[in-house]
Parts: sequence; C-alpha cells; structure tokens
Amino acid sequence: MRVLRGHLRRLWVRVTVFGLLAVAVIPLSQLVERILPEEWQSLIAGASVDRLLDIIAAAMLTVTTFSLTVMVSTNHATASQFTPRLQQLIRQDTVTQNTLATFIGSYVYALTAIVLREVSYIGDEKALVMFGVTVFMLALIVWSLIRWMQHLQSLGSLISSARQVEDKTALQFRQRLDTPCLGAVPLTEEVPEDGFVVIAPETGYVQMIHPEPLQTLAEELNCDIYLLAEIGDFVFLRSPLAKVCGASDLDEDTRKRLSNALHSNIVIGDERTYDQDPRFGLMTMAQIGSKALSPGINDPGTAIDVINRCGRILSAYRDETEGDGEALHPRLHVRPLDAEVLIGDAFDSVARDGAAVREVQERLQKVLGGLMRHPDPELSEAAQSRADEYLERAKQALDWAQDRQRLERAAERREGG
Repeated sequence: MRVLRGHLRRLWVRVTVFGLLAVAVIPLSQLVERILPEEWQSLIAGASVDRLLDIIAAAMLTVTTFSLTVMVSTNHATASQFTPRLQQLIRQDTVTQNTLATFIGSYVYALTAIVLREVSYIGDEKALVMFGVTVFMLALIVWSLIRWMQHLQSLGSLISSARQVEDKTALQFRQRLDTPCLGAVPLTEEVPEDGFVVIAPETGYVQMIHPEPLQTLAEELNCDIYLLAEIGDFVFLRSPLAKVCGASDLDEDTRKRLSNALHSNIVIGDERTYDQDPRFGLMTMAQIGSKALSPGINDPGTAIDVINRCGRILSAYRDETEGDGEALHPRLHVRPLDAEVLIGDAFDSVARDGAAVREVQERLQKVLGGLMRHPDPELSEAAQSRADEYLERAKQALDWAQDRQRLERAAERREGG
C-alpha cells in the first residue's frame, strides 16, 4: 500500500488513469444504449453530441496548456523565493493533479468520441447515452475549473507553502510516533559484534524503509536485522547499511537473499523525501525561515511564523522508547528519533541567520520556553540547552544594549513560564 500511494501521487499516473477511464466510458455507454427502449434512442440528434465534443476538444487543449504553465511557473517561483525543497509538495498537490487529470482526460474522451463518430462506430441512433456522458464531462470540467481558480489564489504563496510543509511534516511526525521506530525495537544500545554487514548498493539518501517484508524474512531465517542507516541519512556506495545478527549458520545463497531483500526494502534515491522523514520537513521549514532573513528579502515575520509552526509540530513529540505494547516487528531494530536533533533541525539555521534580529530571538525564546514545559524530559532538556545557546549567540550579535536587555527579559519570562 505504501508503494501504491507513492505511485498515485505522481502526476502522470493520475492523468493516465483518468484518460483510460475516459476512453473506457465510450464502449460502456454503447452497452447501456442497447438496453434502452427504442423510442428513447432517437430523442437526441447526433449533431448535438458533435457540437459538445468539439467544444471540449477545443477548450481543453488551451486550458491544459495554461494549467501546466501555471504549475511550472509556481515551481520556479517557490524554488527561488523560498526553497527548492518545496517543489516536491507542489508536484504532489492533489488539487493540481486532479484538475490536470480531468482536463487531459476530458480532452482524450472528446478526441476518441469524435474519431469513433467519424468512422460511424457511434451512429445518430446511439447518441442519447453519449450525450448524457458528454454533459456529465462538461459539468465535471466546470466544477474542476471553479476549484482550480480558487486554488490558484493561494498556490505557491508563502502562507500556503508553509502550511503545506507543516501539514505534511505533522502528518509524518504523528505516523512515526504512532508506530514508534517504524514498529521495530528501539535501537538504544551498541549493535552486537557478531553477524554480517550489508553494504549500500549505491550512493544517495535513504528515502524509505519497508519494515514488513524484512520482518517476515527475519522470522523465516531466525535472525535479527539492525538498521545502521536512518531515514534521511546520506549513504555512500559500500557503506554499512544494516547488520544481520544471529545468522552465522546461513549459507552464502541465503545471505545473498537477505542482502537483496534489504536493498529492495531500504529505498535509496538522489534526494530526500517527506515520507517517513519528519526531520526533512522541519529542515525545509527552517530553510524557509532562513531564506526570509537573507539581506535581499529581510522578512523577520516569515521567520517568526516558521518558528511558531516548528514549535507546534514538536509539541506532539513522544519518546519512542517508552511504548507500552510489544513491537510490531520484533526482529527489526531501528534507532529512535533524537529530541535534540529535532530541535536543531527546526531552529538552528533560523537562530544563526537571525542572531542580530531581536524579534526573531524573542520568539525563539518564547517557543523554546513552551517546549521546555513539555512533559517529555528529553525534549524539555534539549529545548533548555538550545535556548541558552541561542541566547548567548544573540547577545554577542546584537549591537544595541537595549536590544540585549529586552532579549534577556524575554529569556527570564521563558524560565519563569
């Protein structure tokens, strides 16, 4: 299912599926036509269908071209103004994909119907159901146009883009914490020395891990798999990817089978993705805030908004090692999320680039003060440590004494709650 969802988010898949469905509707409509009373079949003239098909074919080509131009322009604008990491989310935007699929599918439907009408496959006496289907397609097009126009009002805007990243990151964060360590046993101690190491087959980012097939194979072979590379890690060719323990008596063919299974179910690609990787979402948010603080943009308000959003995401943190039940995949071992690393991903770059901006530093102290009161001690301690570090850096970067005093008062309020 995880692989299927990944394919369904690709634009060409939705467009292809909708186009095939549009073509399939035509022969189905003719089957329905055969069961209708004969007196009904002559209610609609074939010329009426032809006019509607001509309208759809002429309009959809123009509208689709315009929509693709908008999507490409939005990709370039967000990459230059905010961060190139946003392009993944814009390419996977469901409203945009469904709209383009509707337009192209309607265009394919109209062309196919026109051709079949020209070769007399669909005669005038079989035009009633075709007319009804065509009217339905027109209604679908109008609805998609209205939805598309409304979506264009915010597509690629800063608020919309930041909200997209926050929603995606919060979703991945919740899914990860609801299934701690991907359902595996938390790897909190040293990996056993015995066993054999499976090396990476290529250089790239660990994009996704499919734990279910690995658990099934580990149970079959009575071994344990320790994942040495975490999701989001950049691994090099032949670097350690995983270690298989308790399999000293396995023959060479079985070990090769294990290695192939690990290579198939630990996906490595040329860029990080948001799926299973909440850290990447936090880093993308931080990059938006950091870009806003650059001299050419100078927008502290965006940085403050990013800080708030990151704080909201991290408020859902739970220690993955304190799960109540048994691990879903007891033969797998995965390192838990580190609260200190998450705090750094979310705030380090903004704290560095906004060190001389008092308003940004005050908001950092306020948000970290809220995280310091989080019930999880690991997150609370990490927030305390980072807040002190950011305070010292800002005090050195701020030139005006009153700014330093105000920041110190903000830090005191943080500690006092």
